[in-house]
Amino acid sequence: MPVVDVNPDELRDLTGRDEKSDDELIDDMFALGLEFEGRTEDGDLQLEFAPDRLDRLSVEGVARSLRYQYGDDRGIYVPGTNDADWTIEVEESVPDERPYVTGAVIRDVDLDEEALDSLIQLQEKLHATMGRKRAKGAIGIHDLTMLKGQAASVEGQTEAGNSIVYRGIDSDGDRFVPLDSDADMTPDEVLRSHPTGETYADLVAEYDRYPAIYDDIGLFSFPPVINGRRTEVSTESRDLFVELTGTDQWTIDHMCNIICYALDARGAKVEEVAVSYPDRDLLRPDFEVREKTVTHERIESLLGIDLSAERVIDLLERSGLDARTEEVGDDELAYEVEIPPYRVDVLHPLDIVDDVGRAYGFNDLEPRYPDVGTVGGRHERSKLEDAAREVLVGLGFEDLLNFHMINEDENFDRMGLARPGESADPDTDGAAAGDVLGADDPATILEPYSEDYTMLRTWALPSLLMVLERNTHRSYPQDLAEIGLAARVDESENTGVAERRTVAGALARHDASYEDAKARLQAIARNFDVELETPATDHPSFIDGRAASVVLDGETAGVVGELHPKVLVEHDLELPVAAFEFRLDALE
Repeated sequence: MPVVDVNPDELRDLTGRDEKSDDELIDDMFALGLEFEGRTEDGDLQLEFAPDRLDRLSVEGVARSLRYQYGDDRGIYVPGTNDADWTIEVEESVPDERPYVTGAVIRDVDLDEEALDSLIQLQEKLHATMGRKRAKGAIGIHDLTMLKGQAASVEGQTEAGNSIVYRGIDSDGDRFVPLDSDADMTPDEVLRSHPTGETYADLVAEYDRYPAIYDDIGLFSFPPVINGRRTEVSTESRDLFVELTGTDQWTIDHMCNIICYALDARGAKVEEVAVSYPDRDLLRPDFEVREKTVTHERIESLLGIDLSAERVIDLLERSGLDARTEEVGDDELAYEVEIPPYRVDVLHPLDIVDDVGRAYGFNDLEPRYPDVGTVGGRHERSKLEDAAREVLVGLGFEDLLNFHMINEDENFDRMGLARPGESADPDTDGAAAGDVLGADDPATILEPYSEDYTMLRTWALPSLLMVLERNTHRSYPQDLAEIGLAARVDESENTGVAERRTVAGALARHDASYEDAKARLQAIARNFDVELETPATDHPSFIDGRAASVVLDGETAGVVGELHPKVLVEHDLELPVAAFEFRLDALE
């Protein structure tokens, strides 16, 4: 989770609570969910944040939350905005990979050293979290007095304003002086020669054209990599231009909101910016107030306390929200809650209940025994899993616990399976999706954090092979087994994904054979009093004629056999491996 440095003197000044000691501030922030991690060499407090409350990534955001907690502020606050004098014109040449832009003008901001450090920290923390290391959203903050606007051309404007242009350029296009440099560089030279350019070069490496922002003088921003030195912000800056580019309009709009609220807390005035796309026009920042409904019964049942409607509204207002009562369903009391623009974390009514609980004080909740007495015990599935694991260990297997997440290459390609949607490749003996064990349509991660973990595995044998591949320096035999999760896409399920527990085993030894694997299966079947049959089958991960289906009590549940030499070579294994996998529930 992100750690943010907060100056306690700044915090006292912004909250208006000069009487608060550092220890009292630390206790108050802990009640908000901010954990004290220590101090910097300069005496700043280091606070660990929950990644959902991104509005607290600056001292201004923390101070806002504390003022609500103290009761000094109540309800929603939305900054007033001046009419747009600046326009961002988006050309069709903008790279398809980064098509969105937003922004705001900030007037009359007082930037001393502390305020500037806080702004820079907020910018970098938003980059690291919501911006996904600048890949999803990147922020540029410029000294407005150093920009020279072109004549704006937004349809419907009553007066000609100032305009900057967001466009795509060639890698060896116009030159500019980047931050922390004295030399003119092209974008390509920045990526090759500038330390910051080298750090973020991968973000634009695959682009045919690079994103760039121009004013009437020339190029002054190369997002998401670096700004130009001409518009660098200093403590002398009083008017700022904030621009954000990214892959998603909602993300960069809300990152912009958080910055605007932080600068508004410093006494600055927010001014709108017109964004002119080829097919539409927008006014930003977007300070729209959202609404969500939560019932009174849900609040009381989750928190375990009795509250009056007036008390709930009071607690919501002390959370920086506004609320009004209404009736839903069969005269059930509910609250229509208004959510401010900087609260990107409120996605569900439960988030509102959490706010009510924090405003009430979680430490003030009195524990009580449940109304219904129960006796704890193991779930039947857990009992079955433990029994199966005990049998496997008794048969000499080393019990493993692998990650349930994997990538397509490990799950399909290296096991000889065709990926879903691909036809079987006769040259590789691949199998089409759904034909054999493991070739199901996988549940994939929309925005994976790592290329190593992009999906939930559809079977467990690839995980065992990955362990064997990493264990080639160890002695043999190696008999490995795992009881774990496998999943596939299934639209008939409520979640759209069907999960199952699967049992997999692998015997890696110089004399491993189909008969060895089948013998282990027979022992497992006897222990659970189920009938085992092994009719011949074909599976691309196994040798033809040395593989069979695992049929338990008349139901096909898995596969057993000797792994194909191509699979062994792919995993750098130099001795035979016999393996099996079947559904755990087939043992019931």
